[in-house]
Amino acid sequence: MTTTDGSGTATTDHESSCCGRHPAAGSQGSEESPRERVNRRWNEILQETRVAQTGVQILFGFLLSVAFTQTFRELEEPSKVLYVVTVALGASATAALIAPVSIHRFLSGQSMKDEVVSYAARLVMCGLVLLALTIGCTLLLILHVVLSGTVATVIAAVVMIWFVLCWYVLPFRLSRQGPRSTTGAASSTD
Repeated sequence: MTTTDGSGTATTDHESSCCGRHPAAGSQGSEESPRERVNRRWNEILQETRVAQTGVQILFGFLLSVAFTQTFRELEEPSKVLYVVTVALGASATAALIAPVSIHRFLSGQSMKDEVVSYAARLVMCGLVLLALTIGCTLLLILHVVLSGTVATVIAAVVMIWFVLCWYVLPFRLSRQGPRSTTGAASSTD
């Protein structure tokens, strides 16, 4: 069954259900109302962003402190440029991952939760891309201090490929496999 969410995007029942533990809205036997569904989706976004926010804030704090070390003063100009790019990416990731809280606070009580959830989900995805780039640049910066340029670049590239595989390719492949039965199969993996 195909439905339309608050953003006008068409979704199927398996896309509406987050992980197989909850029935998709509109599926047979579902007792989840549209309001319950949007509340569940909002709670899931909050849980996901708590994990990502903690990581990005720790990384960003580390990056800010690096500029005050003796080793930083000894870096060559290209490494300092990489540092500035990395800090800008970290600040941008922080903004994107905290934005859902600000949006919710501003729009609370205005009967716009569907829109809040839709935009929050997009901001979390944007924040995760920025976080991955921040991690990659941080790794490259640190490895350039410790190793030769070529080895550092190769290691950072391999790690970034791993991030892409884990964070984007795997979820994309799983979403393309189609819906699984919510009886038995889903509960055995939860």
